Amino acid sequence: MDVGIGLPNTVPGTEPQALLDWARRAEEANFSTLGTIGRIVYPGYEELIALTAAATVTHRIRLTTGVLLAPLYRNTALLAKQAASLDRLSGGRLVLGVGLGGRDDDYAASGLSTEGRGRRLEEQLAEMKRIWAGEERGFAGAIGPRPVRADGPELILGGSTALTFRRVAELGDGWIMGGGTPDMFARAASGVDAAWEQAGRRGRPRKLSLAYFALGSDPRAQADAYLLHYYASLGRDVAGQIAAGAAVSADMVKSYVAAFEAGGCDELIFVPTASTPDQVELLAEALA
Repeated sequence: MDVGIGLPNTVPGTEPQALLDWARRAEEANFSTLGTIGRIVYPGYEELIALTAAATVTHRIRLTTGVLLAPLYRNTALLAKQAASLDRLSGGRLVLGVGLGGRDDDYAASGLSTEGRGRRLEEQLAEMKRIWAGEERGFAGAIGPRPVRADGPELILGGSTALTFRRVAELGDGWIMGGGTPDMFARAASGVDAAWEQAGRRGRPRKLSLAYFALGSDPRAQADAYLLHYYASLGRDVAGQIAAGAAVSADMVKSYVAAFEAGGCDELIFVPTASTPDQVELLAEALA
């Protein structure tokens, strides 16, 4: 199983230089990917912009949105162009994870309704695939640039319903769980595999998951300070459960790796709760 690390693009107070230093250190530590999470109504950096910055100071590490809330991007042609641009500039390292999101305020702030967002996502995925394949759209021809892969960046879908699993099988290359236990992952992963087989797809979907971490001095306080704030809209009980699940020791990190790998996970991305660059080395040491 590959192990990646999140970019602290949503951690409040993260300075631009810290973001770039983090990306460099993550590649030097041989993590498989730099991942992002994101939302509109929060003081963080937008995911594609943050990953583009990371791409300028790295050469090998994958760049994964886990996940981008695609329905909030009303201009699908522009989203396709932005994704293709990042993919091309990074040498084909973009993994475009997309999903619906679960917060009404992000949609309200964007002047959008949550109604019909699933259908909208399916339409967006189909349109982006046509754009990436070179479909002509005007006098000048196709929308460019062409992604490195002929069929566009790798597409990973987030969600936990049977409808999500169907979308993965029909439109995606894989699936990502945005949070939860290894047992929850294993149960959902079997649903993804079943939908994939039912759709007659060859091979197997790539399956990923996220897990929060906090290491170093007083890691529990670090995890609580960020996660209770980030998930406050879900209520203190739910936010507390999420915070309690953060890996706050080397033993917890190792146990998560073993459990997710046993559950069929192909890549586990540890998402930070602070942006101090020493977190990269601390996680690498915990995994050693």
